[in-house]
Amino acid sequence: MRKPILFSMWVLGSLTMASVFAQKSAIQSIEEYRAMLADGNPSELFEAKGEDLWKQKRGPKNASLEACDLGKGPGVYKGVFVELPRYFADTGRVQDMESRLLTCMQNLQGFNADEISKTGFGRGEQVNVTALATWLASESKGMKFNLSQTHAQEKISYEVGKRLFFQRGGPHDFACASCHAQDGLRIRLQDLPNLTKNPGDGIGFAAWPAYRVSNGQMWGMQQRLNDCYRQQRFPYPGFGSDVTIALGVYLGVNSAGSKSIAPALKR
Repeated sequence: MRKPILFSMWVLGSLTMASVFAQKSAIQSIEEYRAMLADGNPSELFEAKGEDLWKQKRGPKNASLEACDLGKGPGVYKGVFVELPRYFADTGRVQDMESRLLTCMQNLQGFNADEISKTGFGRGEQVNVTALATWLASESKGMKFNLSQTHAQEKISYEVGKRLFFQRGGPHDFACASCHAQDGLRIRLQDLPNLTKNPGDGIGFAAWPAYRVSNGQMWGMQQRLNDCYRQQRFPYPGFGSDVTIALGVYLGVNSAGSKSIAPALKR
């Protein structure tokens, strides 16, 4: 009786090991595919467009964005991405890169920020906001995240973002934490980073904006967070809303010390 039992155990063990190696091989293949595309990351096209938009005179006021204050003073853009979201005294609120760009586009160029916010992703001026955010992110590539928590509003945003991260909702009772609050989780051979702590260089918050190979689109953080709500089957928050910005603060503070690789390449 021992031989059949031992043989069954051997077969089971072999199948298990084969499954592990097959899965590992698939994951490695995905990483190799990304590496091949990385040299020609299509985000470079958005970077070039974003830089041009920054300098170009546009809008009702026929002005450029070169005087835009992203947190380090008018016109300074190196290193701002890894310090956002943060509190801005002129608006009296915490803002991320995309919502701050809307403020500059309205104040400096005369665009209607509310109308742009209501425009669907991938349309009209929303495309330009994404391109601008992509270029600005590239100007901080390799720098470490260091979000401020000195202002009271910044601290409140972090706590609100933390609660939102764990808030369950929708018909499936999902939360951000359902996928991103444990180590070692995976979906469709895609590793799911634990975002309740520092996930490491270029992972999670430190990788967006990113080019999505699967749909040929460039996504900023606002769209990435909206897609999480879509997967919850939960109503989308407004573009640049306090909800998405608070989540950005929570994720960004947790990523302190991580190096940005944005704009990255995603599946």
